[in-house]
Amino acid sequence: MGMNVGSSSGSDEPEVMMDVNTTPLIDVMLVLIVMLIITIPIQLHSVNLDMPPPSTSKPLTEPVVHEVYIDFDGTVSWDGVALANMAEVTAKLAAVVAEPDQPEVHIKPNKLVDYGYVAAVMASAQRLGVKKMGMVGNEQYVK
Repeated sequence: MGMNVGSSSGSDEPEVMMDVNTTPLIDVMLVLIVMLIITIPIQLHSVNLDMPPPSTSKPLTEPVVHEVYIDFDGTVSWDGVALANMAEVTAKLAAVVAEPDQPEVHIKPNKLVDYGYVAAVMASAQRLGVKKMGMVGNEQYVK
């Protein structure tokens, strides 16, 4: 890149040339690129992980699951057996809490049931301390 300053008007002096000398800039850039290439670590195609040894403990057992069906009229069934009143539901939930390894309680309400019945069962389970509880859909109850 250069720039000529002056005129060619008949004087005996040579024209002054104002060129930017880019050679040192190119040399510096080449040195930086070479240093960058040299300092890049070699990439490995594998990752070495220290994994723990396989466990020799007993295999996991399937969890015990109790299904609580709440029908459209508020009838509560425990594992398919209809319960007469809320006191029996509370007694069943208390028995679940008393076990050392608490089983799961799956609540399966009918889609037409009044929410008050479902809320009463869930509140009773929470009050007693049931830790593994959830709402589960059932093909009979799902649209």
